[in-house]
Amino acid sequence: MDLHSFTICDLFKRSARLYKAKTALRFHGKGITFGELFDQIKALTGWFTSKSLSKGDRIAVLTKNRPEFFPLIGAAAALGTIMVPINFRLSTDEMKYILSDIEPVVLFFEPDFEQIIPEVSSVCRSLRELVLFGPSKKSYTSFNALLKNRPGEPVELRDDSPVVIIHTAATQGHPRGSLISHRNLISCMSQVVHLGGLTHRDIYLNILPLFHIVGLMTALTIVHVGGTNVVVSKFDPNASGKLIDQEKVTLIGDFPPILSQLLDEQTKGECTLSSLKNVVGVELPDTVKRFENLGYGQFWMGYGQTETMGFTCSCLSRERPLAAGKQGSLVDLKIVDEFDREVELGKPGEIVVRGPLVFQGYWRQEELSQHTFREGWHHTGDIGRLDEDGYLFFVGRKAEKELIKPGGENVYPVEVEKVILGHPGVHEVSVIGVPDPKFGEGIKAVCVLEPNAKVTEEELIDFVASRIARYKKPRYVSFVDTLPKREDGLIDREKVKKMYGSGVNT
Repeated sequence: MDLHSFTICDLFKRSARLYKAKTALRFHGKGITFGELFDQIKALTGWFTSKSLSKGDRIAVLTKNRPEFFPLIGAAAALGTIMVPINFRLSTDEMKYILSDIEPVVLFFEPDFEQIIPEVSSVCRSLRELVLFGPSKKSYTSFNALLKNRPGEPVELRDDSPVVIIHTAATQGHPRGSLISHRNLISCMSQVVHLGGLTHRDIYLNILPLFHIVGLMTALTIVHVGGTNVVVSKFDPNASGKLIDQEKVTLIGDFPPILSQLLDEQTKGECTLSSLKNVVGVELPDTVKRFENLGYGQFWMGYGQTETMGFTCSCLSRERPLAAGKQGSLVDLKIVDEFDREVELGKPGEIVVRGPLVFQGYWRQEELSQHTFREGWHHTGDIGRLDEDGYLFFVGRKAEKELIKPGGENVYPVEVEKVILGHPGVHEVSVIGVPDPKFGEGIKAVCVLEPNAKVTEEELIDFVASRIARYKKPRYVSFVDTLPKREDGLIDREKVKKMYGSGVNT
């Protein structure tokens, strides 16, 4: 190994040495120790080597949360191969785009997605192997068989080498792959451990999906400190609440409506949530207050992106109400105007960041990466302001990066607008984010129909859901005679927000 590097594989090896007999993972009531987990990593490394996988090759993973995810990223890290977790909520066309973009050598998947594998894998001439989690099938390689391979050895690797690609929301019709290094992840882990005081006694419930940067980062942080990851494939409020009590879970991640639904179960007496010391994420103020009034734990607000490991800023919610947090211990941050000049304290501008948490760039998009990294800073496209104590307040997004976040997912309005305009009855549309009592922010489509066209709200919502991921479909639809325009003839999105920015269909 490189003298000055520490990789994700080293992280698993260290935890196996320090906590060999301690439970690393629990799934459906069964446990895997850190020692057993590292043995699985070595066996997978041996199989990867036997298949001639090498540094820079990509492996794709299409699965809900499962324990197999952990040895896979460990083995990928050992050889310098790059793991690409795919958002299973995407449409098959979106999955096909990602696979054709990254050209994986191996695709790992779980039985729930077996039916779509022939279609989504058909775009990949690069694929050498299809590996199924679960019971063996003649047409696919069984993951369990891979664990019987002879142990493999890690290759020499620098920690600035990429280890994972996570695709962000589509700004111009297609998602962009964020290239993330070992150093990015481990730097952020160190910051999170320092901030939250996490130890080997912590137990994390993997409610957030592992394809999401916050879900992945928090899970690996728990491995780093020798804690236990309790893995659940799907969030169910009742089952998760009971599991928190049963497993003495101390930490969860949250995006609306996760916490509010858990609190509803607690109110009904289905669970106590008494072991829950820390909740981290983004949440509505009333929900945070409900949780903290239980008297057991605290809520950490945060700001971040996939490109900055999801944990750029954070603070306890009670420190500074409505703030997005203070910059992390390994983050340099400032607020700039459109000419990249730092603005006066308290004035809004673009949030720019630099430091070891900033990703390596966008996969195969050199020009975009250079533009994003101009002047030596990562330009987030988000607007914020800093107060006199260094707390960041999120204001909005730059026009070219207009973003809606229903339940923590990223949705670009232009992507939804393009789909809606494919409906023969729609002449014009503007998609905006509106307050939503369940998901925090909802998607609303304000449409002008073609002359004499008859389209219902339900029909349009179903039309969108059939073409892209269902979480990107509008939750609200309004039909209007005209949309406000700017002087250049384009739709004035800000006026649309003012006129139709409620969740109801007005």
